[in-house]
Amino acid sequence: MIEPHAPAPPGAPPPWARPARLPVRQDTGRFLVLACVFVCAACGLVYELELVALASYLIGDSVTQASVVLSVMVFAMGIGSLAAKRLRRHAAAAFGTIEALLALVGGCSAMALYAVFAWTGDWGGLWASAPRWLLVAFSLAIGLLIGAEVPLLMELIQRIRRQDAGGAVADLFAADYVGALVGGLAFPFLLLPLLGQLTGAMLTGAVNALAGGALVLGLFRRDLTRRARWLLLVANLAVLGVLATATVLVDDFERAAREAVYGKDVRVALQTGVREIALTGGTGGRPLDLYLDGRLRVSGGDQDRYHEALVHPAMNGPHARVLILGGGDGLAAREVLGHPGVRRVDIVELDGAVVDLARSDPALSRLNGHVYGDARVHVSTADAFRRLRTSAPVPSYDVVIADLPDPGVTASTKLYSEEFYGLVRRVLSPDGRLVVHAGPVASRPHDFWTVEATLRAAGLRTTPYLVGGRRPGSAAGSDRTADASRTPRDWGFVLASPKARPVLGLDPRAPQPATLTQKSLRAARRAAEATRVAGPVASTLVHPRY
Repeated sequence: MIEPHAPAPPGAPPPWARPARLPVRQDTGRFLVLACVFVCAACGLVYELELVALASYLIGDSVTQASVVLSVMVFAMGIGSLAAKRLRRHAAAAFGTIEALLALVGGCSAMALYAVFAWTGDWGGLWASAPRWLLVAFSLAIGLLIGAEVPLLMELIQRIRRQDAGGAVADLFAADYVGALVGGLAFPFLLLPLLGQLTGAMLTGAVNALAGGALVLGLFRRDLTRRARWLLLVANLAVLGVLATATVLVDDFERAAREAVYGKDVRVALQTGVREIALTGGTGGRPLDLYLDGRLRVSGGDQDRYHEALVHPAMNGPHARVLILGGGDGLAAREVLGHPGVRRVDIVELDGAVVDLARSDPALSRLNGHVYGDARVHVSTADAFRRLRTSAPVPSYDVVIADLPDPGVTASTKLYSEEFYGLVRRVLSPDGRLVVHAGPVASRPHDFWTVEATLRAAGLRTTPYLVGGRRPGSAAGSDRTADASRTPRDWGFVLASPKARPVLGLDPRAPQPATLTQKSLRAARRAAEATRVAGPVASTLVHPRY
């Protein structure tokens, strides 16, 4: 609660707010306080962005995670500011303690969140939501500590030389906002690409502890008792020791956590500028699995069922020129090249590292039939939306295959929008066909039928169908879960065409698929229609519906 109080006489400081005894001149002291404000603000924003980025990767749905972190943290900052009013009498000691706590909590937050996700993610039940609750807890704790900084720093800067409140606030917030700008730019362009999420958070914590400890023990040490100085020094050294130890062990921790998430058979694990890629199995008779950002994208145990259902119905007609959006693993291209009459296959993949892996990894290249050695295959590394938008609107493709992540993954939502399908229609020949992987049907029927409604809104005629037999395991959609009851067990697809509603069938000239027949496709269409929900609205860029 905001407490009512009688105003102090003009210019009269509280009895305990005597001028600080500084070892430097007042102007130098003010500069050092504002420099500390700058550093602490930068560190605070890095903690905030770190939580958003890691939660989006671990939990999915970046919009929800960003909203949770920002709203909880801003709320907690207000509570922390109110609570800090009672600490102003001991502003120097309180600020030093808060910075040590903030450095420890913020620096270790990413590692703790990743650990809970990795080692409790397969427990199911209430533990399935443990990362979400821990995210809220860290956002609350960090927000409380950041909020408490401002009143204490205001008190410290006023004790150096008292000035009107408006001028002091302007100086303080100018340093705070500029620091936030630097921290916000340093995270994506410096810390994340050079150090990674875990090491970047711990280095930020170390900088935070050094800045807070140096300010209090160096500039305001005469305000502390001898015992308080020693306690604060030991606390900061302990925090730095914890962060340094964690930094040294971070590689072993990441390796152990990766095994807990993917299993002990991890052969390839790399972090690109776009995503994390992990490859397991593929040797000794073990099925190959490809994970992108922790989500299972290729399963050696059922990939043939998925890719045959995705590609073969779309190839039942003219298919000389084919465009594959996504599909950098080469498996969709493998199915395309099995059809006679294919002259050119263009693949647009966001992450070139996936293509490199599909070319160079023996198990994955063997699985995709070494398609990247075929002269008909042409690859470009680009965002599919941007590529279609900048391409000449010439109806040049007989078949377009959207082999993309589920629509519920926020980063891919624009690739399931009415605008995107309008761009696809521009490059599709009048008799061409578009097939879209629209996510699981039984567990997310609303998303599936929203994709179908969006295709119709873009002027395409649609034929939805679903294929079962999906291997239980990590969800490939927006919400990673170990709960068996919520694990997707099917794939949903929508076949579309600009003119007439496309017929669901197989090309009689192509080799017979191992998992599809005309009869099973008719059943797949009926199964999809049985799940139809009423009232789905088309998704657009400015109003996503997934």
